[in-house]
Amino acid sequence: MGVWSRFMSKKLVSSTVIGVVGGASGYWFAAKAYERQTVENSFTTNYEPSPCARWDWNWDHRDPKSLVKPLKKVDDPESQNDYNKAVEMKKGRAIRHLILVRHGQYNMDGLTDSQRTLTELGRKQAVLSGERLKQLAMPYDEIVRSTMTRAQETAEIIGKSLSHLKLVNCPLLEEGSPIPPEPPVGHWRPEASQFFQDGARIEGAFRKYFYRADPSQKSDSYTLIVCHANVIRYFVCRALQYPAEGWLRISLGHASLTWVSIYPDGRVSLRTLGDCGHMPKECLTR
Repeated sequence: MGVWSRFMSKKLVSSTVIGVVGGASGYWFAAKAYERQTVENSFTTNYEPSPCARWDWNWDHRDPKSLVKPLKKVDDPESQNDYNKAVEMKKGRAIRHLILVRHGQYNMDGLTDSQRTLTELGRKQAVLSGERLKQLAMPYDEIVRSTMTRAQETAEIIGKSLSHLKLVNCPLLEEGSPIPPEPPVGHWRPEASQFFQDGARIEGAFRKYFYRADPSQKSDSYTLIVCHANVIRYFVCRALQYPAEGWLRISLGHASLTWVSIYPDGRVSLRTLGDCGHMPKECLTR
């Protein structure tokens, strides 16, 4: 091969290598530019939620698959069919609506529970909430109330607007200290023993009333629960699977309405929180 031929061959190879390297570099920079312009949204498959944000579908231990014996023969079509039928039989169809009502303003100077009765304003607040619930005209099934005086009186006044409903007493719904709040506050420091006792009771109330509808329930239900601010705030955090320690960050007005819906698949929706829109300004207290 002559000198000229060898020179041209080396030049061709060099050009090819430079072209390949240049092309790869161009592709890399173009790809990087594309990545910089791409926004990853929470509703796309490339988003990974933090551990504390993951939804526990069996939070009430009523997920249909948890109520059926596990499938033993995975490869057996007949067993699979029987398993699917059993799961389907355990699925609910109705929505459970829980409307949580805080009691009205009360006499905070009372030394005992029997002395902590509703003030005149508190009774007016209860009347307004009762009228509001009547206007909503939902098929309520009953009014469950705490056994503390202020909740008893509030429920009784509301019941006058919904006279067809039965009043049911529940001591689990009494006011208390559900769990040490985060961040803590200096003006309110219950003893650890109080959190231990009240927390178990209030958690028991949550488990008693918050769960998806049973398969035997054919239509949506609406239950009124008249109780207290600490209890309602804790319920909301637990139902939404937010850290329960954050309950004290929520503020609720007297005789306010909080509406929680529990769907058949285990989803939970907070429709209203501390709604006082039915009250005039002069009736708003906390």
